[in-house]
Amino acid sequence: MKPVNLKELARELNLSVSTVSRALRDSWEISTPTKQRVSDLARKMNFQPNPYASSLRKRHSRTIALVIPEIANNFFALAIKGIETVAREKGYHVLIYLTNEEVEEEIAIANSLQSGRVDGVIMSLCGSMQDTEHLLELQQRNLPLVFFDRVSETVAAPKVITNDYESGFIATEHLFHAGCRRIAHLTMSMDLSISQRRQQGYTDALTRYELSIHPERVIHSGRDESNTYQRIKALFLSEERPDGVFASVEKLAVLVYHICRELQLKIPDDIKVISFSNLLTASLLNPSLTTIAQPAYEMGREAAAILFRRLEKKTSEDRVMLPAALEVRQSTRAGS
Repeated sequence: MKPVNLKELARELNLSVSTVSRALRDSWEISTPTKQRVSDLARKMNFQPNPYASSLRKRHSRTIALVIPEIANNFFALAIKGIETVAREKGYHVLIYLTNEEVEEEIAIANSLQSGRVDGVIMSLCGSMQDTEHLLELQQRNLPLVFFDRVSETVAAPKVITNDYESGFIATEHLFHAGCRRIAHLTMSMDLSISQRRQQGYTDALTRYELSIHPERVIHSGRDESNTYQRIKALFLSEERPDGVFASVEKLAVLVYHICRELQLKIPDDIKVISFSNLLTASLLNPSLTTIAQPAYEMGREAAAILFRRLEKKTSEDRVMLPAALEVRQSTRAGS
């Protein structure tokens, strides 16, 4: 049976959370019959008390949690550096948790963090997150939460993002000016607001330049990389092969390079490629990759700074947007 939290226990008993909490602590303020009711239902519902809660009222762990979907992505590697820089300045440690794009893993991590082992949480959501109950429970435990990059628009917590819509528009516009007229978009799960904003920028740019919108040119990648590879390959083998590709994440751009090599398609002569990426090796690829580079380090620093302002009971911004930058290289060379 799944453990319940204090709020659910109180709801079942039709008592206040504070009354249930005092009853479980055997407070003299609560009558014996009420204590017995609470104790009986707690056992029946598999309620697990938080052993750290009372101690956390008096002291801090001097530790914050960072929850991210992956570490291989250069964006997250740079963001970690920004977060750890601020944490060290404040005398805090950073515990890094990887969800590996697994919803169940993100929920399990969020539940474990309710134990009181950290003072606050910085989080970038996994790719298929729709349920936010585990995030709301963190807040109910008065655990400060800050989102960055992959954020939840339904949870009232500070967010640090980049200008995804404008960048999606600029990336598509850049391909148009480079001579592309059949532009494909490779993106992540549409559960993520960043995917929605980047795709909307792509669609609006096509409309602005009077290019036809073809749904088959939009590929939403899943966790099965081999399946994504085959779908992109099939698109490149179609009669109306794209002459430009806008990838929303760097790993999809890397797949394009592999597929073009397999099919003996030349970048940028046959297909031009642009991608959101913080790859340090983007300039070393053959040809060098044109990128929309997010200010990853600065986003990490800002997310950590907001979290510590919350911990220090100071006012902080609810939403910070930092601009990404277009880095033009050989993969979108015009006139090819």
